[in-house]
Amino acid sequence: MARILAVDDDPLVRRCISRILVNAGHEVVPAGDGADALQLASDRAFDVALVDYHLPFIDGLEVLQRLREVQPGCLRILVTGALDLPMIMDAVNRGEVMRVVEKPFESVGLISAVEDAMTARRRMMEVYQVQEQAASAHERTMLEACLDGGYTRLALQPIVSGKDSSIQAFECLLRSTHSVLDGPLSIIRAAERHDMLPQLGRAVSLHAAEWIPKIPQGIKLFMNLHPDELADPDGMCASLEPLKPWAKRVVLEITERSRLQGIEAWDESVERVTAMGFAIAVDDLGAGYSSLSVLAELQPSFIKVDMSIVRGIDCDPRKQRLVDLLTRFAEATDATLIAEGVETQDEASALRVCGAHLLQGYLFGKPSTELPDCIIKSSASA
Repeated sequence: MARILAVDDDPLVRRCISRILVNAGHEVVPAGDGADALQLASDRAFDVALVDYHLPFIDGLEVLQRLREVQPGCLRILVTGALDLPMIMDAVNRGEVMRVVEKPFESVGLISAVEDAMTARRRMMEVYQVQEQAASAHERTMLEACLDGGYTRLALQPIVSGKDSSIQAFECLLRSTHSVLDGPLSIIRAAERHDMLPQLGRAVSLHAAEWIPKIPQGIKLFMNLHPDELADPDGMCASLEPLKPWAKRVVLEITERSRLQGIEAWDESVERVTAMGFAIAVDDLGAGYSSLSVLAELQPSFIKVDMSIVRGIDCDPRKQRLVDLLTRFAEATDATLIAEGVETQDEASALRVCGAHLLQGYLFGKPSTELPDCIIKSSASA
């Protein structure tokens, strides 16, 4: 059975179309003009649209053109009492119309037109599914090559002391040289689609394990966790295994925007990784809607204030009071407050007045695949 949109300004024709196609087992939704038809198409999906050429206000071809944009999968049939061959050929060539039915039509011809359209639609879906499967398999192959073939690496961004701007930690950020999966988001989305987050997590851990020996003792490494990894405690612990010897120096960031309550076994995952020695940070505090509950549930060692609060804090007393309160909350719970996204000296000065313990942002360094000179000299002298 097909759901058919029948558009004609003549009520007798609409009733005739409905009677013929309903008796053939289809569902018919009638419309008297183009505006009504497009409104119906915005509210529900149709398999086939039968549209009369001569309509008031908006002609049938324009309706079919707009319908193609609203519902590309709906097959479009033009109904006309006067065959204008150049017009019809142009419409067919442009893809607005799949078929033309001439008035007056017979029941058999109308049913045949709809059945032909449905057969074509099924073939289109089969082709689409084959193409989709091929594209998916190709993407998975690219992701495997990206993770295993040396295309990924980590860039480090410094996190500095609020008192003297000395480097206290680095956040590691995923980077890629792959020609297609060339950014962290494209890699993460591909890993989500192919259930390869554990492989991605392990690849990041292996890269981080290469960095830590190069960083002087006392400087921590922050690493982002994908929220879905929290659903698999065993998988998460396995992906973090390469970092286990340095667990005391690694901080795992969990974004505040992730909805922990909707992730099964998240609390077990957090309990197990903290037992391994890793510290937990709440990332992007202030960017979501459940900040206080996340703080209460995770009891993090680090609280990272989102850049939306940091931006322009030097000119906004309300933001200053908020950071001051968060700093005092962090101190009362033995946590460390980090202000992210610091870009100007005025922002840094305001954050220092508010008591922010650590600062991070372009003002102190952009993400880089090379260690700062001061860290290299410090490691050499040690």
